[in-house]
Amino acid sequence: MTTPTNEGLPESAADTILDVKWGDVNGDQIPELVYLVGQKNPEQTSGYVDSVKLVIIDRVTNRKYTIALPDFAGYQPTLFLGNFTGQQAKQIMVSADTGGSGGYTINRIYSFEQNQWKKLYDNDWYMQNFSNTSVNYLDGQKVRIINRSLAKEYLLDISLRDPAYLNELYDANGKLKQPQQGEVLAVGGAFPLDRNRDGVFELLLFQRIIGRYNADTLGYLQTWVTWDQTNAVFSPQEQQVSSSGGAPLTAGRGIIPSQ
Repeated sequence: MTTPTNEGLPESAADTILDVKWGDVNGDQIPELVYLVGQKNPEQTSGYVDSVKLVIIDRVTNRKYTIALPDFAGYQPTLFLGNFTGQQAKQIMVSADTGGSGGYTINRIYSFEQNQWKKLYDNDWYMQNFSNTSVNYLDGQKVRIINRSLAKEYLLDISLRDPAYLNELYDANGKLKQPQQGEVLAVGGAFPLDRNRDGVFELLLFQRIIGRYNADTLGYLQTWVTWDQTNAVFSPQEQQVSSSGGAPLTAGRGIIPSQ
């Protein structure tokens, strides 16, 4: 946990205001003004933004807090203020697209309660702790997805895929011609949703499941991540698979994690 510096807005002529929101993020019951600021290369038209910072203006003291966001750069950066923890103050969620064929996103959630800055969630943390996955094609035109981190197994029926695609993988008896693996990619979207309508948000994460190549989308791994009040951390609560061009046969059957 760190105390941010007191600096102005903007810090340089290169800074661009990317997004702005009102909300009580420090818990004093008075909305703060929250800016997302970054720098765009004037010689490029791609919209890529780096040197991203948050600027929070405390309306009680009129103090400006500037917080640099390390390793946060990409396209279409946005802000969201919402209550993820069930406490009085709202948390600050920042998101951006990384670009490229993977379709990955950067998503982080920060707390600014009592004007103290703390990161509560990011996709890298989720991937390291909860996404030890494997994807394997099986005989009978099926694909098994295993998440060893959560001790879950999913089975997809791909028999509705294009016959030419299936003929490259299977013989006339439905046997695999050779072993074939796929992959669960990194997080490609994290969406704050209040599905219980209680004023507290959860995160719905999407990870694309690919087969033989990047454009071969088999489906999506969808995970609900919620705040654990007891341990004061985010943790996955539910996970399921949605299929592209097929049908899920098992919805998260429990497995024994590999040692």
